[in-house]
Amino acid sequence: MTFRNAPPQALAPAQLAALKACMREWAAELGFQHLGVAGIDLGEAEAGLLRWLTRGFHGDMDYLARHGTRRSRPAELVPGTVRVVSVRMNYLPAHARAAAEVLDDPALGYVSRYALGRDYHKSVRARLQRLAERIQGEVGPFAYRVFTDSAPVMEVELARQAGLGWRGKHSLLLDRQAGSWFFLGELYTDLPLPVDLATEHHCGTCTRCIDVCPTAAIVEPFLVDARRCISYLTIEHHGSIPEALRPLLGNRIYGCDDCQLVCPWNKFAGTAQVEDFNVRNGLDGAALVALFAWTEEEFEGRLEGSPIRRIGHERWLRNIAVALGNAPPSPEAQAALRGRLDHPSALVREHVAWALARQGGSEEM
Repeated sequence: MTFRNAPPQALAPAQLAALKACMREWAAELGFQHLGVAGIDLGEAEAGLLRWLTRGFHGDMDYLARHGTRRSRPAELVPGTVRVVSVRMNYLPAHARAAAEVLDDPALGYVSRYALGRDYHKSVRARLQRLAERIQGEVGPFAYRVFTDSAPVMEVELARQAGLGWRGKHSLLLDRQAGSWFFLGELYTDLPLPVDLATEHHCGTCTRCIDVCPTAAIVEPFLVDARRCISYLTIEHHGSIPEALRPLLGNRIYGCDDCQLVCPWNKFAGTAQVEDFNVRNGLDGAALVALFAWTEEEFEGRLEGSPIRRIGHERWLRNIAVALGNAPPSPEAQAALRGRLDHPSALVREHVAWALARQGGSEEM
């Protein structure tokens, strides 16, 4: 079917339906596992977002409040938007060391599975941009903008409305065939594509994600207090990690996957089909002492192209210091910590002193 006998925005319903079917094929060729289309009415989700912000659950992420309604009203963020194309891409590395094995060994550093390879912001967004260009090559010029966790976008709600899954009790998107180990991306567009049906909820009475959370951050079903979330504390939070929560972090040095690891639906999850998400630098189970020894230059060089690089060397050391403080006492851990006692950063020194005291060493040394 031809798509060039009218302006893209004036395509007939049958043409738009055919275009959407083609878009799904093109998306699959680019490595996406699913594509759906949502409208732009996020009124119910907006009310929930405002309640969440009012309770202060966003912590230091002030940008969430500053964005106002642009997050929940797509046409305010990108004028002219009438549809949102939502896509998902698997990221679970096929050959990574088993998560449980790493979490059970306090001498190793646990890195969230999504961050073991290249930065998904660049990888997913680049492929989504190529999809948009493919569409434009078929239909002619149309208005669009691509996003991958890079702007005020309610990606989970949009994906839910686009039929890609339902919002789990841990607040992540879930799918019966794919679990939750995937990234989301969005294409805001003025093309009036036919929308998909939202997915029904399938968590039932299960509360495994709530029960397993190390810091009790999931305060009730579908509601996460980011201030207690390990992913927030190790990635988004810039300051000192509250002392009461430090022991609960265990050896998690970048993010946390516990709620996903126990989810029954993830037994159906597929692995990454894109090489970008393969394990780099042995981060699927590297020794804490070795990671703590990285200089800032090594950190920047080794993690070039990695999402971890965004937190900077200072917070990297902060996180690993906490993990070393949670590890069984050992001469290696104590020596590593003593080597950072005079670090230029007060933030690093504070966490090193705490960890060294937990190790049984003297913070005065």
